[in-house]
Amino acid sequence: MSIDTQPTGGQPAPRPGAGSGYDAVTFGRLEADAREIIARYPEPRSALLPMLHLVQAEDGFVSRDGIGFCAQILSITPAEVSAVATFYTQYKRRPNGKYTVGVCTNTLCAIMGGDEIFEELSDHLGIGHDETTDDGAITLERVECNAACDYAPVVMVNWEFFDNQTPASATTVVDDLRLGKDVTPSRGAMSVCSFKAMSRVLAGFTDGRADEGVGAGAPTIAGTVLAREKGWVAPGSAPAAGTTEAAAPAAAGAEPTDSTPATGGEQSSAERTPIAPADTTPEAGK
Repeated sequence: MSIDTQPTGGQPAPRPGAGSGYDAVTFGRLEADAREIIARYPEPRSALLPMLHLVQAEDGFVSRDGIGFCAQILSITPAEVSAVATFYTQYKRRPNGKYTVGVCTNTLCAIMGGDEIFEELSDHLGIGHDETTDDGAITLERVECNAACDYAPVVMVNWEFFDNQTPASATTVVDDLRLGKDVTPSRGAMSVCSFKAMSRVLAGFTDGRADEGVGAGAPTIAGTVLAREKGWVAPGSAPAAGTTEAAAPAAAGAEPTDSTPATGGEQSSAERTPIAPADTTPEAGK
């Protein structure tokens, strides 16, 4: 039953923990957190994603008990909960390690060495993709783009960034984690919390660590810095820092001003010589 509806049709309200497998104390604690999560949304069932993180923070994975809890609280079926839990890779369906080490092997990171990093860690730890070391410390994954291409190759530990990695540096990180040593991410938090603790953060219960360390690095803000130095602004926007006037929208065909970067600069696609006729004329190759 939903936490904010009463049973109908003469059916008794389910007792705490019924259908979920949690004892009454655990159920009560999770239900209190669930109330807070559900209050963020206009419809209770919209809270399912953070609630899955909540039960993952309790069990270290999305357990059968966790699925039953979500279904009971949100008045949906276990099948509906499972359909969502099996769709997203951040929800684990078996016990996860204390630290999830995700190596980006998407295009740019792979080109920059991501595949080599994964293979080195796999050999070093004796596990493959989505497998966990015998001591329960590390779960290794290949992951898709982490939106950190300017720092490739990137390794994530419980979704904290470790930028510009090498096989040797990534091996040092996992060894230090297994030894219980502190490791410091490249950006964001100053330390790495456990998988359970991070799951609770993803459920929406912040721990105050997100902006402890370095924020956006130089490669990320290079464009912003250049725009401020040059006084570039988008048409009709507010003035950039250090300027007094906003740029008016440019008329069609107007000549660029000194403060506006010209199109078709050196090495731009506008000035590139076609490699073959088919580059510019699709019919040319037919």
